Amino acid sequence: MTGVTDHGGGVWSIPVPIPDNPLGHTLVHLLDTDRGPVLVDTGWDDPTAWDTLATGLAACGTSVAEVHGVLITHHHPDHHGLSARVREASGAWIAMHAADAEVVRRTREAEPTRWLDYLAGKLAAAGAPEEHLAPLRAARAAGRADALPGTRAAQPDRHIPPGELLDLPGRRLRAVWTPGHTPGHVCLHLEEAHPAAGEGLPGHGRLFSGDHLLPEISPHIGLYEDPDDATVTDPLGDYLDSLERVAALDPAEVLPAHQHAFTDAPRRVRELLRHHEERLAGLRALLLAAPLTPWQLAEAMEWNRPWADIPYGSRNIAVSEAEAHLRRLVKLGRAEPVPGTDPVAYQAR
Repeated sequence: MTGVTDHGGGVWSIPVPIPDNPLGHTLVHLLDTDRGPVLVDTGWDDPTAWDTLATGLAACGTSVAEVHGVLITHHHPDHHGLSARVREASGAWIAMHAADAEVVRRTREAEPTRWLDYLAGKLAAAGAPEEHLAPLRAARAAGRADALPGTRAAQPDRHIPPGELLDLPGRRLRAVWTPGHTPGHVCLHLEEAHPAAGEGLPGHGRLFSGDHLLPEISPHIGLYEDPDDATVTDPLGDYLDSLERVAALDPAEVLPAHQHAFTDAPRRVRELLRHHEERLAGLRALLLAAPLTPWQLAEAMEWNRPWADIPYGSRNIAVSEAEAHLRRLVKLGRAEPVPGTDPVAYQAR
């Protein structure tokens, strides 16, 4: 049993497993074109994931060797991990938004220990305790950085130009730039009549939404990480703006990279906008009670489990999300750094 779903009109989804991850799998989508099959994302670089992808493609009546191209919604390893193997097996091109392609290039060219240095410094500045920093410093001293995913991801051959129809003969697929989850995240709008349009399904076409729009969970919104760029970005603001852009498309159906396909994208966008507004208000209330560092704020935030039960790596992600929300609060004039604090604490305004 492959779990492959035929969505009709030359579109399929293949659930490719993510090892040791509560999300379970990435939905890799297959789009038939006049030049051959094109994949939207590829899944995690893992032997079981590779076998699952190959078996799923066979269930769709094709094979890895026949893949014509790969469209990557964003650079994360559960989406881009198998791209190199697909290209090696088929000669397919790989396309990604320029901003995420730059992340891939920068990560490939940097010494892996550079990222350990950056992460340790970033967490220290956020107020992480010494016991959290010690494993990073030990790994750095031992030169161990091979476990970091994505350090040798495939460099794309092409860029996905936002706003333009992609060169896919026989299909109308338009790229929609939706930064937030990553700086170069894209959704892909299939501007063709939905197979169920004759049954009264409202909306316009279908949207491959990657991680931008998911039916039941909110994607992680953290800081855009670049050790060599001190530009103060606003990823959460980018994400909220991108949500509005997707709602305006009003697709008949959303085909996300996790969970399941769903309808009524505008309703889901409204839910996410409300969720983040409530989260920002809750964090400001915490800062009204006392100034907090990003680490302390992350400890106080509500997660899907108590802070004590959150694994080491997930704590790093949680702190990045706290920092992204702080950036948004500062930009909105609802919070400010406390002068003279080190690490920097924030207070409500």
